[in-house]
Amino acid sequence: MAIRVVVADDHAIVLASISRWLEASGEVEVVATAGDGLIAVQAVERTRPDVVLMDLSMPRLDGAAATRRILAANPGARVVILTSFAGRERVLDALDAGAIGYLLKDGEPEEVLRGVIAAASGEAPLAPRVARVVLDARRTPAPGLSEREREVLSEVATGRSNKEIAWRLGITEKTVKTHLTRIFERLGVADRTQAAVWAVRNGVATGAD
Repeated sequence: MAIRVVVADDHAIVLASISRWLEASGEVEVVATAGDGLIAVQAVERTRPDVVLMDLSMPRLDGAAATRRILAANPGARVVILTSFAGRERVLDALDAGAIGYLLKDGEPEEVLRGVIAAASGEAPLAPRVARVVLDARRTPAPGLSEREREVLSEVATGRSNKEIAWRLGITEKTVKTHLTRIFERLGVADRTQAAVWAVRNGVATGAD
C-alpha cells in the first residue's frame, strides 16, 4: 500500500515537482497539496495522511506553527520538514514543534523519498547537517549559562537542596539562589522542578552519588 502524503510548499513549481517525483516512485500517494500553512492544517485534517512534508517559510502560517496545530489536533501525525534553512534556531523550533524529521532542499531527491518512508515507519529522518545542529545543541545545554550555572543546574536535577548544592560546590546558599534565578530566566522556566525536567531531557543531569 502506498504511503499517503500531504505536501506543503508556497512555491508552486517546487510543490508540483516534489509531488510528481514522489508519486513517480510508486511508493507514495500525494493525497493533497498546500500552498500555505493554514491550508496544510486543513488538508491534514481532511485526509489524515501517513506523512506530512512541510516547508517552513510559508504565508499565513509558517511550517513550525502549522506543525504545532496539526499535532494538537492529531497527536499521531508524522511531520517531516523540507526546507532550505539549516540554522540552529529554525531546526530546534521545528523539532520542538513536534516534527519527526528535518530534510533540506539541497539534498538528493532520493533523500526525500527515503525520509518519507522512514517517517511512515516511525523513524526520525534528519539531513546530516541538521543532525550536527541537534548534536551541537545537546553539547551546549543552554546558551548563555556559565559553567558554574551548569553545575548548579546539574545538582538541581539530582534533587539536592540549595544547602546541599552550596556545600558540594563550595559556595554560599545566597550564591546558589542567585544562580538559580539566572538559570530560570535563561531556560524560560518558573521553578526548580521545571529546570530539573529540562536538565534531564537535555542530558545535563549527572547521576547522584
